[in-house]
Amino acid sequence: MTHEDWNKPSIRIRISESDVHYSGGLVDGAKIMQLFGDVATELLIISDGDEGLFRAYDMVEFLTPVHAGDYIEVYGKIIEFGKTSRKMYFEAYKVIEPVDGNGACDVIEKPLLVAKASGTCVVPLERQRKSQRV
Repeated sequence: MTHEDWNKPSIRIRISESDVHYSGGLVDGAKIMQLFGDVATELLIISDGDEGLFRAYDMVEFLTPVHAGDYIEVYGKIIEFGKTSRKMYFEAYKVIEPVDGNGACDVIEKPLLVAKASGTCVVPLERQRKSQRV
């Protein structure tokens, strides 16, 4: 799957200094997982009309460091529907990165995959208000 294969939903954010957890402006992987969770919530609202609950991740890979000032795009989609479960797949890409500490940034010509994950969310039957498949 490539960056161009995704449609919706997605999130694009600029990583801030307040997201830094380690020296050198390095951001904790938990920040990317938070974004995966936000995309999962939107997917569930679109498919079921309810935020649901994230049950578990079955795979998470952090592939490239993320730093303050990076712009990150996160994409997700539901890849399997159960009666109450929704199996999802996510990818996060770095699309813009700072080149110095004075505000200069570069758009990354070919977005860089920084993390990917898959997991399962649950929407109890009594909370499912839609049956749309995204």
